[in-house]
Amino acid sequence: MDKHKPMTLDILCKRLGLNAIHRILDELIPTAEREQWSYTAFLERLLSEEIAQRTEGRIANLIARAKFPFHATIETFDFTFRSDLKRQMLGRFLGPELVSEHRCLILEGPPGTGKTHLCIAIAYKAIQNGFIARFATAATLINELRIAPDRNAALKPYLQPHVLVIDEMGYLGYGAGAADVLFQLVDHRYHQGKPTLFTTNKPLAQWGRVLHDEELARAIIDRTLHHGDYLKLSGPSYRLKGRKLDLDLPDAAPTTKAKKTDSTDKSLDNSQPTIA
Repeated sequence: MDKHKPMTLDILCKRLGLNAIHRILDELIPTAEREQWSYTAFLERLLSEEIAQRTEGRIANLIARAKFPFHATIETFDFTFRSDLKRQMLGRFLGPELVSEHRCLILEGPPGTGKTHLCIAIAYKAIQNGFIARFATAATLINELRIAPDRNAALKPYLQPHVLVIDEMGYLGYGAGAADVLFQLVDHRYHQGKPTLFTTNKPLAQWGRVLHDEELARAIIDRTLHHGDYLKLSGPSYRLKGRKLDLDLPDAAPTTKAKKTDSTDKSLDNSQPTIA
């Protein structure tokens, strides 16, 4: 190319990686001329489109890296079906303060009560707020860390994200050493000031039995709830909503309002006051 020949806007946009501007430029110029936009207004529109596309691309990339099993948002959660849970109760987890104040959360309840949906929605909102999130089931995470030849290297993908969701705590049995690796992960994240979100179908008092270590289970809960909340969900399964099934199953849990606690309750008997 002749170095004295001026480059076209098309080439300049490609050189600078301004893909959104390159895409809309030919369409926007006639509009700007027809409506007599100022140079400032024209430039603001171009840059706004570029920023919007880059933000959209960044969010899409972070969602893919988060490894969510499905897409869920707080807007798509059916709060009318969960009369014991109000959106306002989750407000403190939906803003940047989730990370800045390292607010952890344990959601307990039977299957179908929306625990996983809510934790994914919180993590998704964190991504929208500019943070990195990661999702893993407890079984996958624990087994991966237990068998890793290099524990520190295996921990890194779970320590780097600002927000970590550990799903289905207690759903499956864990082998020896489960408490050790889970405590190591939670302890590192606690000292880094990074929130960890748990879903579980087991009362906190049973985590010691699940992990085969009462003391480490208590330490995991203590660190999680130091800056966090515990919410207990109850009621029928959303997955079976509207279906009449004679399964002759015992009630998974009594119908009670969502509750919270903090690490000051050392008894772990789940007899906490109702959130107003």
